[in-house]
Amino acid sequence: MPTQQTMQQLDIFADSRDVMLRNDVLEQLQRRDAMAARTALEYLTREYPDDGALPAMNVLVRELEPGSEVPIADHATLVRGRRYLEDQVVPAARRVLPALAIHAWMALRWRSLAERAATLTFRSAEPESHAAPLWLQAGEWAAARDAVEAIESWWRLPAPLAWMTESRYRTDGLDAAWTLLAELAWLSPARFAALLPILGDASLDALRRRFDADFPGTGEVDEYAWLPAWLLVVKPALAARLGEARVQRDQAASRATALLGEILRREHEGDQHELVGLRQQLSGLHAGLFDAYMAARKVQHR
Repeated sequence: MPTQQTMQQLDIFADSRDVMLRNDVLEQLQRRDAMAARTALEYLTREYPDDGALPAMNVLVRELEPGSEVPIADHATLVRGRRYLEDQVVPAARRVLPALAIHAWMALRWRSLAERAATLTFRSAEPESHAAPLWLQAGEWAAARDAVEAIESWWRLPAPLAWMTESRYRTDGLDAAWTLLAELAWLSPARFAALLPILGDASLDALRRRFDADFPGTGEVDEYAWLPAWLLVVKPALAARLGEARVQRDQAASRATALLGEILRREHEGDQHELVGLRQQLSGLHAGLFDAYMAARKVQHR
């Protein structure tokens, strides 16, 4: 008859056995060896059919196994493929893979979907049904840029402009991205606001919080269109970068940014006569922004 100590040893062996089998599956998943992962999963399933990790592991093993590599021919198929990754594969990866391995593992899945979607044209009605955001998910910044550049007049379209802005930021940093950030804020303040947490830039987030607290407005998301102009008040050193942005004449906030750039130039030149008229124009575009500008001038000249 087994002693209590023997029973404890058997329990430890049983516990370690399921851990060992589970780790075997995880090792092959991270090596992306589909056949070995399937074999390891079958061992785990036979011995521990009620293991809580089995459903997620099954999803990930199926992702590694040979599937359709045929180019996606229509937007509806891409929508289904993307939703499957988002709703099934990503949660499964988070359920069983080590945290540090998830991004690299998923990047290949996003890359595969992007490659299959490469021939699909951009549709404004279905902006996410395009290869560019998939390349961004995969961390392939250059491929995302190339996909956006293939879209006619991409800088006039909110989604492609946001994708290009992220690509520029990832490859060249915040300083190089200011021009596109300004254009995005004017064209689509909501897209601009949604992009900031994706970028996760500490200095940009700090400026956004300061804008939220200090800008004289109602707090509506559309007011982010005025953030580039406001930046010239609080960080005039950005004038050169923001001056490279394509001015959108139908947007008052865009015209105000260009106007403030001209005001800063005239101040540097000491042209007081021209400044009077330019400041009047700024006041007409946004009285609160003009007041913030004048307050900053008073502080500078104390």
